[in-house]
Amino acid sequence: MTLLSRQQPFLDALITLLGEAQVVGCVDVRQRSVSHWNAGPSQALALVRPISTEQLSQIMKLCHQYGQPVVTQGGRTGCAQGADPDASELIISLEKMNAIESIDVMDSVAVVEAGAILETVQQAVLSEGLCFPLDLGARGSCTIGGNVATNAGGINVLRYGMMRQLVLGLEAVMADGTVVSSMNQMLKNNSGYDLKQLFLGTEGTLGIVTRVVLRLFPKPLSCHSAMVAMESFDQVVALLGCLQKNLAGTLSAYEVMWGDYFHRVTEPGWHKAPMARDYPFYVMLEAEGADPDADGARFQRLLEEALERGDIVDAVLPKSDSERRQLWDVRENFEALYDGGPTYLYDVSLPISAMTDYVSDVKRSLLKLWPESPCFVIGHIADGNLHFFITPPNDGGDYRQQADACVYDSLRSYNGAVSAEHGIGFEKKAWLAHCRSTQELELMKLLKRSLDPKALLNRGRIFGD
Repeated sequence: MTLLSRQQPFLDALITLLGEAQVVGCVDVRQRSVSHWNAGPSQALALVRPISTEQLSQIMKLCHQYGQPVVTQGGRTGCAQGADPDASELIISLEKMNAIESIDVMDSVAVVEAGAILETVQQAVLSEGLCFPLDLGARGSCTIGGNVATNAGGINVLRYGMMRQLVLGLEAVMADGTVVSSMNQMLKNNSGYDLKQLFLGTEGTLGIVTRVVLRLFPKPLSCHSAMVAMESFDQVVALLGCLQKNLAGTLSAYEVMWGDYFHRVTEPGWHKAPMARDYPFYVMLEAEGADPDADGARFQRLLEEALERGDIVDAVLPKSDSERRQLWDVRENFEALYDGGPTYLYDVSLPISAMTDYVSDVKRSLLKLWPESPCFVIGHIADGNLHFFITPPNDGGDYRQQADACVYDSLRSYNGAVSAEHGIGFEKKAWLAHCRSTQELELMKLLKRSLDPKALLNRGRIFGD
C-alpha cells in the first residue's frame, strides 16, 4: 500500500470538511517552491489555507483523529529548514490569516493575525504614530507567526529585545484542535504561568500560533545613521561601548561586517562601495531618538571624537533616506555571496570577548579543508550574534557536515549557542546537544510529548519525536 493510499481516508475527510476547492493536492503542491532558500518543488500530501482560528481548529481535530502530521508555513523565509515539508505532511499555510485587527494607540498594542507580513504591520502602526521595532532583511516576506515561532531577532535587538520581549499575548491551536487564547494586552501580568512562552521560539512544535498581541513603541522623531570603517575588532568593541554609554539608550543598531564580506558585496555588479574596500572591519550603526537637533549634534560629535581618537578611520553619513537605504543594502542584501555556488549560512551566538578567537578558529579549520573556499562573516555583535557564509567546493558534493563541524565544534569551548535567532529546524538538530544539557533536552521532549503526544506538529524539527 502506498503512502497516498494509506492517507486517502484523511484526504476524503478533509475535502468533506473544507470543500474540494480548498484542498490543494500533492501534484499542484509541487508548483510551490520549498522556501526562499530552496527553489525545488514542495513534496507534501496536500496544502490547506485556513481563514480563521476556528477553521484551523477543525482541521487539527481531523488531523488528530487520523494521526496526520502537519507542517506550518508562513513566509517560508526561515533559515533552518523548519518549515520545509516532506511527502507525508499536510502543509498548513497561514497566508490567508493576515489581518491587522486593531491598533490601540493609548495602550500601545496591536492585535494581528499570524499570517500578517512584518513590513505591513510596521507600516500600519507607523501611520498611527507608533513603531513595531522588530526588523530584519526578510521584512517584506516573513510573517508575524513565523517571527513568534522562531523568536526572531534582527537588527534592533540591543535596544528592544527579541520577539519574546515584543509579544504580550497570543492565541494558538494545539495538536488536538484545542484553542488556547491568551490574548493578554498588559505589560505586567503575573497571574499564573505565562503560557505564551510555550509557543515563542518553539518553532511550531507545541502549537500553531494564529493571533498575536504586539507591544508597540512611540515612533522615533529622529534617525541618524552612519557606516564607519575600523582597523581592529578592539576598535569595534570600543566604539560600541562608547555609543551605548553616550547615546542615552538611543542606539538601535550596530551591525559589523568583516572586511572580506564588505569587499565581496561591493564588487562590480553588486553594491556601490560607499568608502574604500580594504579595511578590516565596517560597522553600520543607527540611533533613533526624540529630539532631532540635539540627537543629530550628539551623534555627529561622538563620531568626530572617535575619528580623532583613531577608533574609526573613515565614516559615511547619509544625507537622505535613499542614501541611508543604500548603506543598509550593503549589510542586508548579500546575494553576491551565493554567486560562487552553494553556500551554507550559519547563525551562532557567543560572548563578544570570544569572537575574535572563535572566528579565527573557524577560518583556520576551513582553510585546512578547502584552501580556495571563501568564508564571510557579519554580526549583530551587541547581542552576541554572528553569521557565517561558507561556500564549499562547487563540484556537486555534499559538504554540509564538514562545514558544520568547523563552525560548531570550537563553539562549544566558548559556551556559545548553535542558533542565535534562526532556530533549529531540521538543519541543526544534530548539533543541539553542543549547547544544551541532557536534562534540558529531556525537559523539552517531555513538553513535546505532553502537548503533542502523537507528534503531529512539525514532526522531527528541533529533535527527533
